Amino acid sequence: MKKLRITLLKSVIGVDRKLRKTIESLGLGKVNSSVVHDASPSVLGKLNKVANLLKVEEVK
Repeated sequence: MKKLRITLLKSVIGVDRKLRKTIESLGLGKVNSSVVHDASPSVLGKLNKVANLLKVEEVK
């Protein structure tokens, strides 16, 4: 399965509460924090919801 490095680029100040919880469920807290996840359907769905706040890269 592919691995994805997810980085939070923008602050969540002023963002809807549901989207904040989505960011939190991905394991991101502060700006420029990164996590690595498998590219499962649930993670990809979360990424689609908050794509404007994130940078996603494939890890080899």
